[in-house]
Amino acid sequence: MIKQILGRLPRKPSKSSEHRDSGSGSSSAPPNPPPSSDGGDPPPTKQNSKMAAPKANGHPVSSSAYEALPAFKDTPSSERPNLFIRKVNLCCAIFDFTDPTKNAKEKEIKRQTLLELVDYVANPSGKLQEPAIQEITRMVSLNIFRPLVSPPRENKALEAFDVEEDEPVMDPSWPHLQAVYELFLRFVASPETDAKIAKRYVDHSFVLRLLDLFDSEDPRERDYLKTILHRVYGKFMVHRPFIRKAINNIFYQFIFETEKHNGIAELLEILGSIINGFALPLKEEHKLFLVRALIPLHKPKCVAMYHQQLSYCITQFVEKDCKLADTVIRGLLKFWPVTNSSKEVMFLGELEEVLEATQPAEFQRCMVPLFHRIARCLNSSHFQVAERALFLWNNDHVERLIKQNVKVILPIIFPPLERNTQSHWNQAVQSLTLNVRKIFSDHSPDLFEECLQKFHDDEAKAKEAQARRESTWQRLEDLAARGGAATPPLPWARVARLGLS
Repeated sequence: MIKQILGRLPRKPSKSSEHRDSGSGSSSAPPNPPPSSDGGDPPPTKQNSKMAAPKANGHPVSSSAYEALPAFKDTPSSERPNLFIRKVNLCCAIFDFTDPTKNAKEKEIKRQTLLELVDYVANPSGKLQEPAIQEITRMVSLNIFRPLVSPPRENKALEAFDVEEDEPVMDPSWPHLQAVYELFLRFVASPETDAKIAKRYVDHSFVLRLLDLFDSEDPRERDYLKTILHRVYGKFMVHRPFIRKAINNIFYQFIFETEKHNGIAELLEILGSIINGFALPLKEEHKLFLVRALIPLHKPKCVAMYHQQLSYCITQFVEKDCKLADTVIRGLLKFWPVTNSSKEVMFLGELEEVLEATQPAEFQRCMVPLFHRIARCLNSSHFQVAERALFLWNNDHVERLIKQNVKVILPIIFPPLERNTQSHWNQAVQSLTLNVRKIFSDHSPDLFEECLQKFHDDEAKAKEAQARRESTWQRLEDLAARGGAATPPLPWARVARLGLS
């Protein structure tokens, strides 16, 4: 009878399980987080109804047991390291933030505790010891590493994205997530954090999961991630090649598979700072990264979402090594948009920035295909494309490069310039064209007259050929009208001789 009564009483957890839950083991990497997140736990079912309560380390937390701990200022300095670990463990509890009224008291306790921890790490009284470093990374892992929930984007055309008009999805748990991110940022940036110890816990697995979060819909979270990853890159030198390779893989998947990712702009912003610090001469792996990842990033339809950051990275490479200008310009021409005028305007702006850092020797290697493309832009019926192409002559360095190679360039672009002055519908384009035309006539009057004469001759030949075609078609129509069905069809060889081919 006594055994039956005792068997109904709740059992206390064993010491070994308490030891595992406290996270004081010797594992060098933080454990995987539970499938729940600060963004909300799964809805309770018959199987998990007991787990719908707030959780710490994957176990339910009793509301009565979740109480605030003493403040650091009220605790002797000798006891503060232990209190710090207890407060960190308290913040391992995961709450459902989709319902603001649920566990309101516990949520506020956690928020205040996180703010205390931020102040403690920002103003440390000494080096953070390994147990504290391990607990911080474990707590951060439990809070931020979670499945990202985003609205379905299958029916949303990527080219229709408007960064300014589309409302981003805001995470309801952000007030707590922000405190966690701020704590981790202060932790990484603190001079009291020993990188040799911390790298055991902020390891490759941790970095990969941090990079996965860049696909978050919440721009506030991506902004924190950008700053944190940049600090991690600066503090843990051993991780630098791995971080660059991991970002590279994200770009590959985005370019060649999904064309869907929210954090490309932030990742490029980090890379812009990294590229700026590259030592000279550039390593071969950095040049391959430019050719295989950065230049193909011009391909996706949603390039407008990150073009400013991409252009900065590309220009940084050319400024570091001017010999890369030919590679970059030919890469731009390869991915040049054909039917997207707004994208074409962006490309022309980026092209000007690249040309500004281009030296004469590299310019001469690519000027012929480049100005064949610019000539087509000059004749574009979209006035913004034609206008942006004509603005290239407002750049002193670009104008100087063109004048140095005027014998090659002017014959290529003269016909579209002349057609613009005669027939372009936009008055601003006509005015800009006349200005560019005058630059050439003043700089090389003889060559200008030669090109003008050739243009008139070509136009006369084109009109003559057009007149012959129209005359031939008219004769065929007359023959068809007179002979009707009785008229035998003309042989194809004779049709070709008549000039209809």
